[in-house]
Amino acid sequence: MSVRQRLRIAALLAAAVAIAAASGSALARKAYDTGATDSEIRIGNIMPYSGPASAYGIIGKTEAAYFRMINDKGGINGRKINFISYDDGYSPPKTVEQARKLVESDEVLLIFNALGTATQTAVQKYMNGRNVPQLFVASGASKWNDPKQFPWTMGWQPSYRIEARIFAKYILKTRPDARVALFYANDDFGKDYVSGLKDIFGDSWSRIVTAEESYENSEPSIDSHIVKLKDSGADVLVNISTPKFAAQAIKKAAEIGWKPMHLLTNVSISIGAVMKPAGLEASEGVLSAGYLKDASDPQWADDEGMKAFMAFANEHMPGANMSDTHLAYGFAASQTMEQVLRQCGDDLTRANIMKQAASLNDFTPSTLMPGIKVNTSATDFAPIEQLRMMQFKNGRWVFFGDTLEAATSD
Repeated sequence: MSVRQRLRIAALLAAAVAIAAASGSALARKAYDTGATDSEIRIGNIMPYSGPASAYGIIGKTEAAYFRMINDKGGINGRKINFISYDDGYSPPKTVEQARKLVESDEVLLIFNALGTATQTAVQKYMNGRNVPQLFVASGASKWNDPKQFPWTMGWQPSYRIEARIFAKYILKTRPDARVALFYANDDFGKDYVSGLKDIFGDSWSRIVTAEESYENSEPSIDSHIVKLKDSGADVLVNISTPKFAAQAIKKAAEIGWKPMHLLTNVSISIGAVMKPAGLEASEGVLSAGYLKDASDPQWADDEGMKAFMAFANEHMPGANMSDTHLAYGFAASQTMEQVLRQCGDDLTRANIMKQAASLNDFTPSTLMPGIKVNTSATDFAPIEQLRMMQFKNGRWVFFGDTLEAATSD
């Protein structure tokens, strides 16, 4: 064998060794926990498809459609999403049952965007005890931003408490002599808002708040509460209720001729699910604070992010009610989940899921308002901390003022 041949063989052997080493290194970089393989990522979800909060069910349906779209495009890093979503009827005991089923029977990698403050509180300790991500909870409770005590839980939308502080400051600025009537859900969701109002009203609470009425999710009608609040003589109504009851409250206030300055939680701003059922005329002038674009609003017709959302909806959710902002919510939350999974690469361990979820930097889902971005860190589990005030006028939400930075020091 000539020297030339020996050198050629040596070079080929060296190349083969390098390729093998590279392949071995690539294989070594792959890491999976239960719920992830070379071909699949199992994601769990819990939604109130039935019960008093069933208006939110469209969020889960939007997310299912989104992941079908992703799968049609080849998945995420070559892996298809197996999205398993169950109904809990907005009932905490049922939530516990469904969470255990997802974790122990379906063996999901994580539970994503499960909805409800009281319902997700019921499984928070369980999820953290099992080291399973309870990721991007569909609730604005401030408790989801507690990485020290609950490192496996993270919210997604702006905090209820922060929104309430913004409401309180707006009331003091525009109505310094306001007499406030407070209507709220008698659960963690409602009480978080009350805490935010107290943060700002402080020692003046008893002077400012003239009446308080809370409701239970099991009540068929809340009309009597609204009548009592009107009779208090209040000229401002802070309405902290889920869509079904928000629509009832707006409608009843109009029926009895009560026209206070009306501030409504952003979880119930859907035109399709709240304002239209309440009556567009009755809804005129209602105030809120928002962070999502409205697909039914013509001002976004030429917006690139809205074009992407509309293309998705037309293909994967034909006939959907585009005036329902819960679709835009589900789309944006799903985009955030996709981003986290892409950042994970081939390390699909639960620990890396949380690491990447806590490493989002100015991520901008298509349906968020301009200037509002998703940012997280190891010490900040509150992805969205910005809002803009808005008012319902002529059948649509009109934003006004600057984007408000909802820092906890507000």
